[in-house]
Amino acid sequence: MDAAAAKYIGAGLAMLGMIGAGIGLGILFGNYLNGAMRNPSAAAGERPMLFLGMALTEAQASSPWSWPS
Repeated sequence: MDAAAAKYIGAGLAMLGMIGAGIGLGILFGNYLNGAMRNPSAAAGERPMLFLGMALTEAQASSPWSWPS
């Protein structure tokens, strides 16, 4: 196997950890929008928790623990 091909395969495998973050963010925002449509007056109170969840999900995705070594 060529070294360049192995490098591209390794980069693709490293991106598998980002799939979980994408799924997590989709669930997070989908549930927020679902709750905001049901009770619009409570949506503003839930927004800080939405951003906290988004930040924690993104931090987990880009942390060294999720990178293959």
